[in-house]
Amino acid sequence: MGVITQALMVQAAIDVNGMGQEQKVRLADEIFAQQPNMLASILALPRMGVGMVELEVPLHILLVTFQAMKRSGHEWPIVSEDVQDSCMQRLTARARFNEGLPGVLANQVIQQFCDEHLERYLLAFVYGYLGDHDLLRVRTEAEKYLLLAALNLVECVAFVGSTIST
Repeated sequence: MGVITQALMVQAAIDVNGMGQEQKVRLADEIFAQQPNMLASILALPRMGVGMVELEVPLHILLVTFQAMKRSGHEWPIVSEDVQDSCMQRLTARARFNEGLPGVLANQVIQQFCDEHLERYLLAFVYGYLGDHDLLRVRTEAEKYLLLAALNLVECVAFVGSTIST
């Protein structure tokens, strides 16, 4: 089981939703100081065609994710570029594998992945938030990069979280 519980996710989302712009900027400054690569992975999205309005979605996901990490009370290892790269490779390999499966089997594989994910509450939040903003259908290259960046945040948090002794 992961480090981020359902209660932590709910409270983190409530915290961030209640923040004003100045508080969000301070939280982003904390992310820059403690998890700069996570922030960089989101701030790089405009170079991949993601518009500034669309960028608000993965930024919100990052803020909520980091707030949940903070609320966990654990000291989190820094998500390195190597961790990001290896998590992205696994994520894209899984997506390619799922592409060739018949619908029913693909749904079973996805369900199993979600059920067994180390940070399943974070994963559920991210899928839900992306779905709320109609970003799961991947109609453009920019949406593909946005989706991958958001899901890779989850994979990276799960990876570094697995090294935390609870």
